[in-house]
Amino acid sequence: MQQRNESAKREVADSKGSEPSDSDSPASNPPSGPAQQPAASGGGSRLWFILLAVLAFAGMAYWYLSGPQMTQQTAAPGGAPPAPPVTVSSPLIETIQEWNDFTGQFEAEESVEIRARVSGYLESVNFDNGQLVNKGDLLFVIEPRPFEIALESAKADVAQAEAQLELAKVQLERTAELRKKDFASAQAFDERAAEVKDATASLNKARADLDQAQLNLDYTRVLAPVSGRVGRHEVSVGNLIVGGTGAPETTLLTTLVSLDPIWLTFNVSEGDAMIYKRLIQKGELQSARTSDISVEGQLIDETDWPLKGAIDFVDNQYSPTTGTIRVRASFPNKDLFISPGQFGRVRVPMSQEKPTMLVPDAAVVTDQSTKLLFTVADDGTVVPKPVELGAVTDGGLRIVREGITENDKIIINGLLRARPGQKVTPKPGEIQPLGQQAAAQR
Repeated sequence: MQQRNESAKREVADSKGSEPSDSDSPASNPPSGPAQQPAASGGGSRLWFILLAVLAFAGMAYWYLSGPQMTQQTAAPGGAPPAPPVTVSSPLIETIQEWNDFTGQFEAEESVEIRARVSGYLESVNFDNGQLVNKGDLLFVIEPRPFEIALESAKADVAQAEAQLELAKVQLERTAELRKKDFASAQAFDERAAEVKDATASLNKARADLDQAQLNLDYTRVLAPVSGRVGRHEVSVGNLIVGGTGAPETTLLTTLVSLDPIWLTFNVSEGDAMIYKRLIQKGELQSARTSDISVEGQLIDETDWPLKGAIDFVDNQYSPTTGTIRVRASFPNKDLFISPGQFGRVRVPMSQEKPTMLVPDAAVVTDQSTKLLFTVADDGTVVPKPVELGAVTDGGLRIVREGITENDKIIINGLLRARPGQKVTPKPGEIQPLGQQAAAQR
């Protein structure tokens, strides 16, 4: 081994000391191309690898050094995320009268089923279906001839009874004269006195029959009992009419309803009625049982309250099945626009005109049966407050009776970003009725 190493060292020394010969020159021994290409390719790959590693190291160092500074710039103090923005406003204070709305149905003050009082064949119909009629107008005529005959017969009976009574009186007077002279017995005198009483009773009965016959003849002309709109005639001319006082057996001829004024009947729940009673106890309202309470009404296609009326009836008990009490308001209907059976709404005053706090109805949060308003404290903390609410005004704002003050900052926009006890960034806003909001947007 040692001899082999020493010979190799001597060969290397000899090669370094000797000069190159012609056979060693590039011209005589040109280098092979494939032999040098791998050497050049391997050096370039190592250079690119080193360059990429340096760039990656520089990027990591930059991120590591600048990352904390950027986090401090974007984060809130203490490392927490920034507080979400919300719009707040104090409640709107307006002098208004509080109302409570109810849905009801219109009905006629007078509603009549026209039925015949006597039987007979229908002779004529004297109105058009759906016509407006006045009290006393002729509607139907039942054949009167049989009742005229009965009337004449009753008159004859009256005349006969009058003649019998006159005869009985004459005989009684004659018997009385004879009795004074003792030419007639007491029995004969008593018989003549009884005959006078019997004739008097017969005359009274004949006169009653005459009145009944006259009344039956009058009943052949069926008149409108009230003014209003008549329905369609249920029986045509020539049909036999069954009359009398028994409603199930008598023939229905038509119906008639009055139109002016008209009633609106609605039901009030026990809870709403108790609120009303408490206000009466406090002296803020008057009782509808002792005073005329003015109310306003509207039809189903109206947004304002053009109808002006008054409550004229409150029922004497609550319904055991629904827990409501029936209330009725009367409205004028001069143009006869409202028909019985239509639905409408009525609003009843629940207070006098006074300063009232108003908030958007969308700002109210419901937690089971509790109504809440989210307020923002001075330090930006969200504080929920339970409130007692009233009705919604015409401007779309909700009345707040209790629970907040006029200085509270109510969240009116951004409720989804607010959580009780968390911080928010309040931005000032303004509460406006819906009509003013639309005008401001235009």
